[in-house]
Amino acid sequence: MAKGILGKKVGMTQVFAENGDLIPVTVIEAAPNVVLQKKTAETDGYEAIQLGFDDVREQYANKPAKGHVAKAETAPKRFIREVRGLDVAAYEVGQEVKVDVFTEGDIVDVTGVSKGKGFQGVIKRYGHAIGPMSHGSRFHRAPGSIGSVDAQRVFKGQTMPGRMGGDTVTVQNLEIVRVDTERNLLLIKGNVPGARKSLIEVRSAIKGN
Repeated sequence: MAKGILGKKVGMTQVFAENGDLIPVTVIEAAPNVVLQKKTAETDGYEAIQLGFDDVREQYANKPAKGHVAKAETAPKRFIREVRGLDVAAYEVGQEVKVDVFTEGDIVDVTGVSKGKGFQGVIKRYGHAIGPMSHGSRFHRAPGSIGSVDAQRVFKGQTMPGRMGGDTVTVQNLEIVRVDTERNLLLIKGNVPGARKSLIEVRSAIKGN
């Protein structure tokens, strides 16, 4: 059965496996999530649970936000996300979801918002080849031709300079190396998208191993 939790990216470190291998890991701090709502096929057309993460002080929450969390008897949340594919009947509104839903060795998909890079050229943004850098070439980091003579237009999807980063990115089939229930930490092998302190969604892998 699928599992999911919301957390905050702390940063990267490394741990040693039992055989002595050095494993780079990303540390995710996943304080207990609260089930705010249950979506069912009868009422909503699909099944999911709605999780809330990271408390917001009452003075900064509006009336609808306070009313939404009233049934769960919890504080207003900064982040609210839905997780599908779960056994909805096994959850109750107000229930806490902790890191112990995962175990070491689980394969997960991790979603975050990539770091924003601002306005970038095609070399940094798409990996275009660089032109001759010698004196007089007149073509160093320019995008080159953006269309043909015959079409008389620029096709959709043409790689051009523009804003880079800030996209929702999912990295699939990452392994959970360690689960620290005392400090609410998940150590996930490899790197995950997002800056430090950004929201991270961890779900059971949809493609398995």
